Amino acid sequence: MKIAVQRQDFDAGAEMRAVARDPKVGAVASFVGVVREVPMALEHYAGMTEREIGKIVEQAKSRWRVLDCTVIHRYGELKPTEQIVLVVVASAHRGDAFAACEFIMDYLKTRAPFWKKEQTPGGARWVEARASDDMAAERWSEFTEPRRFG
Repeated sequence: MKIAVQRQDFDAGAEMRAVARDPKVGAVASFVGVVREVPMALEHYAGMTEREIGKIVEQAKSRWRVLDCTVIHRYGELKPTEQIVLVVVASAHRGDAFAACEFIMDYLKTRAPFWKKEQTPGGARWVEARASDDMAAERWSEFTEPRRFG
């Protein structure tokens, strides 16, 4: 398992290949988030952020058969089209990989301690949490038993 919070960009292809090295892996699901439209600055609390992401990954591992996982989240000044976040999940089966990847991303949006400030033409503004992100994460709470896909 790899969790990194870093300023520098990442190579999504290399990260996907790295989790697929185990011959037990039959599926790799990934998500790459990119900055839209306006520049932004991301801030975080070093140490706390990595711990919280680790908790999210552990929850995913307890719900689905995750063989390996990588989460990389960038911080600092980012421009439109730059990569901001990567989630890669390896599993024996695609259902587990897809579900765990989506779960991790939904929880990153709502539980990881990042603060985003957009640099809009009208000036800088802090990005508020969106109800749609909360609803996406909330849907996972209705599943008390791990969802297993084949």
